[in-house]
Amino acid sequence: MRMRLLAVLALAATLLSGCGYNQIQINDESVGAAWSEVLNQYKRRADLIPNLVSVVQGYASHEKEVLTRVTEARANVAGIKATPELINDPAAFARFQKAQSELGGALARLLVVAENYPNLKADANFRDLQAQVEGTENRITVARNRYIKAVQEYNISVRTFPNNLTAMVMGWQTKANFTVEDEKAISAPPAIKFDAPAAPPAVTPAPTSAPAPAK
Repeated sequence: MRMRLLAVLALAATLLSGCGYNQIQINDESVGAAWSEVLNQYKRRADLIPNLVSVVQGYASHEKEVLTRVTEARANVAGIKATPELINDPAAFARFQKAQSELGGALARLLVVAENYPNLKADANFRDLQAQVEGTENRITVARNRYIKAVQEYNISVRTFPNNLTAMVMGWQTKANFTVEDEKAISAPPAIKFDAPAAPPAVTPAPTSAPAPAK
């Protein structure tokens, strides 16, 4: 009886392995881990913004529009619940990406405005916060790239045969992924203009000297 049980378990393990069940599970865990790191870096950026806005406001309080936009963009991001289920909902994922993109744009404009205030640029707190924001943006890029790769591997595993049969039975779908933020601008063909070369400057002939009068 025990031998039969062991044989059944061995057969089941072989079937599960052969149909891609285990690999899909491994890839799904990788996606979850990569997503957690993306959220971690986005949260780090959001946590830096209140202090950054406060420092900039101390030197440039009249830049109300820029300060308001970055504050509102941060609030919009905070209003989206970044649950694990979000990566399985393309529409919700698109809203999340759009909100993060808008926050990144507002934050970039805030830093550009700060360049116009020498006293602000010289503030030690501002320089430290600026360095942290720039470092966080780099880490966000790395985390997003890892997530993109993890989702790509997962989506391939649930769409290729014979794994797709297992995914169909279990109800597993492909996951949403990050897209190029300025996709429309990138897809538009670049405008190339062939301007006519500038005409060479006119050469004014040197004045000829008048012949000497005869004596």
